[in-house]
Amino acid sequence: MMRIYLDHNATSPLRAEARAAMIAAMDVVGNPSSVHAEGRAAKSLMERARADVAEALGAAEADIVFTSGATEAAGLACAGRDLAGAAVEHDAVGAWVRDALAVDAQGRVTVEDAGASVLQLANSETGVIQNVPAGIAVCDMTQVFGKMPLDFMASGARMALVSAHKLGGPKGIGALVLWRGQEVPAQIKGGGQEMGRRSGTENIIGMVGFAAAAKAAVRDVAEGRWDRVAELRNILENGLEAASKKTIFVGKDMGGAESLSVPHRLPNTSCFVTPGWKGETQVMQMDLAGFAVSAGSACSSGKVRASRVLTAMGFVPADAASALRVSLGLETTEDDVLRFIDAWTGKLRKHEARAA
Repeated sequence: MMRIYLDHNATSPLRAEARAAMIAAMDVVGNPSSVHAEGRAAKSLMERARADVAEALGAAEADIVFTSGATEAAGLACAGRDLAGAAVEHDAVGAWVRDALAVDAQGRVTVEDAGASVLQLANSETGVIQNVPAGIAVCDMTQVFGKMPLDFMASGARMALVSAHKLGGPKGIGALVLWRGQEVPAQIKGGGQEMGRRSGTENIIGMVGFAAAAKAAVRDVAEGRWDRVAELRNILENGLEAASKKTIFVGKDMGGAESLSVPHRLPNTSCFVTPGWKGETQVMQMDLAGFAVSAGSACSSGKVRASRVLTAMGFVPADAASALRVSLGLETTEDDVLRFIDAWTGKLRKHEARAA
């Protein structure tokens, strides 16, 4: 049975550019902290990767702190700070929020003190894009990086979080992005790597894979490839809506027509609720049918519970537990989407027959 992968917000398949760069980096034996030729060669690779990631983000090279991922970057940015954040933040950020701010029915929040707040630019479950104010203390750009244009310096954020595996890079590498002059206390102490902000021998292979994926991702955004993904997302939702009038598409109707130039959601994300049909059941049924989808964030979807994000948006727990998230990628085809619509509709009809 041919598998169709529709869970790109959890992780996106490794890009060919990243794979090739990582394989080449495996032959570089030096430690970048060593002063000999082999060490200098490793350091050169690392700094080239830092420059490429910085350019992709619209940041300065010195402002990129490589980490093991966005979760570690969140800890580095948020530890010891009294931060407010939306009740719909990803767990990696929500774990550091001292004051959870209520959101409206679309999952958006109004921030009164940007300098003491942390916000996700786009929600990983619903795809809804936040109105992040300038001067925000920490902006989680993890889901947006590689799907939409980003310019860290123009955003006004003091710090930002990104992760490689969301845009086709390797797992286990990410970055904290700092506004010039902004500093953070090191959480991992030792040899003083990453300009004293994060000690430990650097993951050169991960860094070069991240950089190669970031360059390719920015190119794809510039070429408008995600516009077609947005069209496929709309085909998906129209097909599912035709099959089930009671299904609710989260964030689809946000009080105005959505356009590719002024999006309300990520171009690839559809989160929908079918009351009475548990999301975890749908995930298992679609998995058996050959489709990889999720019932929410991959960091918490293994837990049998209603979506915290949807509950915060006003859904009753039973409905919040009946959500499915489909997140498309650049290689997703119209045939993939039509196959999913057909398979999901078939499972829905069987569910309705059992419930009758």
